[in-house]
Amino acid sequence: MDLETSFGKLHKLFDENFIEYSSYVIKERAIPDIDDGLKPVQRRILQTLFRMDDGRFQKVANVVGDSMKLHPHGDASIYGALVNLANKDYLIERQGNFGNIYTGDQASAPRYIECRLSPLAKETLFNKDLTEYTPSYDGRLQEPVSLPAKIPLLLLLGAEGIAVGMATKIMPHNFRELLRAQKKILKGKSVTIYPDFSKGGMLDVSGYNNGNGRLKCRAKIIEKNEKTILIKEIPYSTTTTSLIDSIEKADKSGKIKIQSINDYTAEEVEIEIKLARSIYAKDTIKALYAFTDCEVPISPNLTLIKDNHPVNMSVEEVLQYNTEKLVKDLERELQIDLNRQQEKLHAKTLEQVFIEERIYKKIEECKTYKAVIDTVAKGLAQFDKKFLRPVTTEDIERLLEIRIKRISRYDIDKQRKEIKDIKGSIREIKNNLKDIVGFTTNYLDGLLKKYGKWYPRRTTIETFKEVKARKVALSNLTVGYHRETGLLGHQVKTDCEMDVSCSEFDKILLIFKDGRFKVIKVSDKVFVDHDLFWVGKISGKTIFNLIYRDGAQNVSYVKRFGTPKFIMDKEYRLFKAHKKSWIQFLQTGEGVRVRVDFVPLTRAKSNSLRLHLDECLIKGAGAKGKRLSTRNVRRISELSSKVSESETPDEIQGPAEQAQLAKETPTPLPNQKKKKRLPPEKSRQDDEGPATSQDDESAAQADKSKKAKEQLGLFDLKKKG
Repeated sequence: MDLETSFGKLHKLFDENFIEYSSYVIKERAIPDIDDGLKPVQRRILQTLFRMDDGRFQKVANVVGDSMKLHPHGDASIYGALVNLANKDYLIERQGNFGNIYTGDQASAPRYIECRLSPLAKETLFNKDLTEYTPSYDGRLQEPVSLPAKIPLLLLLGAEGIAVGMATKIMPHNFRELLRAQKKILKGKSVTIYPDFSKGGMLDVSGYNNGNGRLKCRAKIIEKNEKTILIKEIPYSTTTTSLIDSIEKADKSGKIKIQSINDYTAEEVEIEIKLARSIYAKDTIKALYAFTDCEVPISPNLTLIKDNHPVNMSVEEVLQYNTEKLVKDLERELQIDLNRQQEKLHAKTLEQVFIEERIYKKIEECKTYKAVIDTVAKGLAQFDKKFLRPVTTEDIERLLEIRIKRISRYDIDKQRKEIKDIKGSIREIKNNLKDIVGFTTNYLDGLLKKYGKWYPRRTTIETFKEVKARKVALSNLTVGYHRETGLLGHQVKTDCEMDVSCSEFDKILLIFKDGRFKVIKVSDKVFVDHDLFWVGKISGKTIFNLIYRDGAQNVSYVKRFGTPKFIMDKEYRLFKAHKKSWIQFLQTGEGVRVRVDFVPLTRAKSNSLRLHLDECLIKGAGAKGKRLSTRNVRRISELSSKVSESETPDEIQGPAEQAQLAKETPTPLPNQKKKKRLPPEKSRQDDEGPATSQDDESAAQADKSKKAKEQLGLFDLKKKG
């Protein structure tokens, strides 16, 4: 239901007020105009400087005060806009401390600094004949609707602003490149132009979309030596102060390691970084791009005011519009100049006829002013063909104002020379009007020749190789696991049963004793469970060697698998869930050898088994695997890469297990040689008769060697007959 107020319906009141407010902010505060590329505050500052200009520097405080007559938003906004405009080095000359664009230092108070219009601004921005004026906010003064700019200021200066429901971010471009692009447009060619920043740096334009899209800007970093880095140029929208802050923040968080950082910036940027021990420049430069403001993304948005409406355009469209406007403005200037020259020629011709033909003498006997006018008009009528237009009363009155002193000193030759020069100027102007495109090209060439040398390109265009933060990150975190509480994270530091070194970008694989596994991000502290069996970083090349007990079959299985595929924080299983199923052994890598000890059986030939796990095929994480043994496993221990012959195997307790053991025992390693089987009688110690000490020692050594070889599976023992 609409609410009625003294002003009408409430919703209508809100709508109208909001539209008025948003329109004002968009048009009068935040968004620049396409015609002259300026926001209202900038236009008013330049108009004030033009009105105050006497060739000398003006106190900024005076300029700000005079600008307030046109701009109703206070001195702070005017002062900030003036300093910003002056620091762009195109339109305003500075004298005094206007701050430092590199370090971010503020300008001095307005009473201490001075400024004036630059020659470029005077030549290209102002022409009263082409300027449309409107009353100021209080009606006391006239201000320009837009300045007749002859250079593409919108793209030259760039702009940023936030309005109601919209924002603009227009990149600055190079003076030379803009004018050369305009010359190409005049010839009907397409143009491509990229931003140029006063702070220099390097720019990747691969994602740039003609004024929109995405840019990446980097600092220019030089490797002075393997332990010292120099930053010589900084990215757009940063300062040395903000850049150093970001580097120190990265150092505190452990992403980079530096010993010291010093800022020697003055006329040019120079930041020196000395690296910590065992840290080298090559790797640190990549980390600086990944973790600090040495690389910043930029998202241009070319929104502007055109025909009193906000629109989004491309750089080429804006430049095309500015070039067409330049042609029209120059044509209007030529036409105005032609009219003036023709009026001047008409006046000079009238004066020549009036004096040389002595018409002034005919008025000596005239008694009334009307008779004087008629006499002069009659005298000039004989020479109508010499005049560019009909003679008016105003023309005659101007002739009558010529003093006798001037007539007496009249120089015929000088007058004729002046008339000749004026006629030459008229011919030249008419020729320029016939070839207005050529005239515009020559005008741009003149600006390039006069001012181009002061504005070289500062930003280097190149394509960056992407620096992945994960690859250059230091393993600066230690993720610990506390079994009693079930907590895991890099803030878990006391009584850690397991820990792993990683970076904040790593993903952590958790494997639990009952066969569950999942992948999580590195966190400060998180509850996982009390039965965590293994924790480590996810790596695509990791091979897992697993032995587990299948509770349903009461059988142990062995399998190998690579890094499993996963969805973050989702739980998976390595084998089917059962209350009696659990992991018995888990190790990563190649060349894993284990000894499996079984629960002893009376009639078992052997109570242990050696396995070389590389002989198992690598399958998926969910594969069941190969059956290890039907016997209950008592213990599994990892062996070293080489088996010592001094290890004594368990005694073989009977022939019943011999066949089963032969099936379960893996093929001997390639470096093991197959030895000739010997009858057991040959290796036994002779119990008959007394033995000498030498015989006892020899027999003991032979028995020890025999048992070791039996354990390696090199003998096929048979039951004694």
